[in-house]
Amino acid sequence: MNENNTPDVSESWFLASLGRTLIWARMRVLEGGTAVVLDSDGNNLAYDSEDTARAALFDAEFVAFDGLDEEDALARGFLLHEVSPPRADNDEALRGLMVQKLGGRA
Repeated sequence: MNENNTPDVSESWFLASLGRTLIWARMRVLEGGTAVVLDSDGNNLAYDSEDTARAALFDAEFVAFDGLDEEDALARGFLLHEVSPPRADNDEALRGLMVQKLGGRA
């Protein structure tokens, strides 16, 4: 269950990089097959399907975090083992964590 008390089927994280900044997005696929993406501004964007949500994320130059390997991470300027999706008790607290400044060069 998510904070809206609707059952999630799955949750995935995506990231985009802009210089030394990582921008996160979280996609939740709901029981009915629809998807909701939490963007870096704290907006929940609804999509009719997981495929539509993924296409929108890819169009915005996001990549699936679980699909990255060390080489992909290095190309984006970070070490994979040093980065993980943000965690918080609720979406409001998560909002401030969705943009992450990176430290020194990988």
